[in-house]
Amino acid sequence: MIVAIDVHYKENTAKAVGALIQNWGDAAAVQHVIKYIDSVAEYEPGAFYKRELPCILEVLHQIDLSSVTYIVVDGFVVLDDLGKPGLGAYVYESINHKVPVIGVAKSNFHQNLKNVIPVLRGESNNPLYVTAVGVDLQQAAEFVKNMHGEFRLPTVLKEMDRITKEE
Repeated sequence: MIVAIDVHYKENTAKAVGALIQNWGDAAAVQHVIKYIDSVAEYEPGAFYKRELPCILEVLHQIDLSSVTYIVVDGFVVLDDLGKPGLGAYVYESINHKVPVIGVAKSNFHQNLKNVIPVLRGESNNPLYVTAVGVDLQQAAEFVKNMHGEFRLPTVLKEMDRITKEE
């Protein structure tokens, strides 16, 4: 099972959604895990994970991690060429390195060239930026490239993003 997780914020609350898929090429999630979180931390520049991580863990606590082969987060695992940890690295640490984490971001940091692979999907000229921990980076990029959908953003990730924003 692969779990992709996204979080949407509204003032000081959040809605976190986990989309569970069996295979990278699946067109739809077999299940969505939805958690509403009250009183989320304020956004702290340079420490986004402090706000997002507790929300992601709320979703992961609802899932049997022994059945999960990969976790996909909306963001970075590694932020720069020096290896500064991003959200995905904190997720990996929080689950005691049990499941590899793949980060998929829509924009890159200018100091992140060595620890990221840009992935072009569909006919888009704008890549997704893939980082990973616990799995080979090239393999992680191939997984993302092979996700279902003809557009830049894979179908399952686009649907999950839509669900996070629903009232």
